[in-house]
Amino acid sequence: MARNLLSVTLCALIFMSAVSCGTKRENTAAEGDGKLVYRPEVSEVEVITLERKDFTRQLTANGRLSARARSSMSFSTSGVIQSIVPENGQRVRAGSVIARQDGTAQELALESARIALDKAELDYLDVLAGLGFSTSDTTGIPADVKRMAKMRSGYDAASNSLRKAELDYAGTVLRAPFDGKVADIKLKKYDMSSSDPFCTLIDDSVMDVDFSVLESEYPFLAEGLKVKVTPFAASGKTLTGEIKSVNPTVDENGQVAVKASVRNDGSLIDGMNVKVIVERTVPGMFVVPKSAVLIRDNLDVLFRHSDGHAMWTYVKVLMTNSSECAVEANEDRGAELNAGDEVIISGNLNLADGSEVTVKE
Repeated sequence: MARNLLSVTLCALIFMSAVSCGTKRENTAAEGDGKLVYRPEVSEVEVITLERKDFTRQLTANGRLSARARSSMSFSTSGVIQSIVPENGQRVRAGSVIARQDGTAQELALESARIALDKAELDYLDVLAGLGFSTSDTTGIPADVKRMAKMRSGYDAASNSLRKAELDYAGTVLRAPFDGKVADIKLKKYDMSSSDPFCTLIDDSVMDVDFSVLESEYPFLAEGLKVKVTPFAASGKTLTGEIKSVNPTVDENGQVAVKASVRNDGSLIDGMNVKVIVERTVPGMFVVPKSAVLIRDNLDVLFRHSDGHAMWTYVKVLMTNSSECAVEANEDRGAELNAGDEVIISGNLNLADGSEVTVKE
């Protein structure tokens, strides 16, 4: 009985082995004599036709936004805050009232100055009359006589005192010098104001973008170049501006200061940190996607497609941006690139020189 069970087991193992051997891998096939022959895998790839075209060179830096117009607003004299019109963040028009002080003392001083000027004017006419001139019409009186009369009567001093009183009274009202947003109000009604700034007025309709680049990147920059500005707080939003100035000096850190401007769509605020990309067009370059360039033997290579095969080609990467490379043939390695070559841009990670490939439709 045991011998029969052993025979059945051996038959089952032989059958399973035969089935396993009959299963072929994709890269093998049976010839007529039953021998297995290696068939290399054929990779499916995508290609582009190489041509010379404009390459958008990019320079990336971190920057900081600042409002184009900014003013620290202060009262000319100390006093008790009587009213505050806007809140922080509210927009005001040029000339509108931001805050008022209690101006009772200044108003009284202004009225006294007006009275003093009226009295000085009467004294001025009295001096002219004492010199024998008619006070009903002073146009014919010599200028030097009128000047002397004003000095004796105190008219000029009283006029200056009135002007100063008017300025002091006007200084109790804080008005916006331009359209903008109010920020940094820290005092409240009935607080005592001082010479410290009461608030800051910001015109953020256009924002300055301050950033720095390396000394070696200075030749790349020029006024008028387009920039893309992306806030770190909202990475999905990108605004377009342009360079306004490039400082022609290098600081102690080997960097050059650059200022650009961008129109605010309402999403930018003063002091915001942003990513800045400066773009410049370089004509007549061989441009390929970054996925086309690989590292082999510590050198940059790409694969050209020719008659169903991948041809290993050494290249030099001249410039890169976020998605593309500008390349040329590495002639030191005997490589060549020509317009019209088909360059493999996907399915190339595991290719070797001469690998069989098929192009996706």
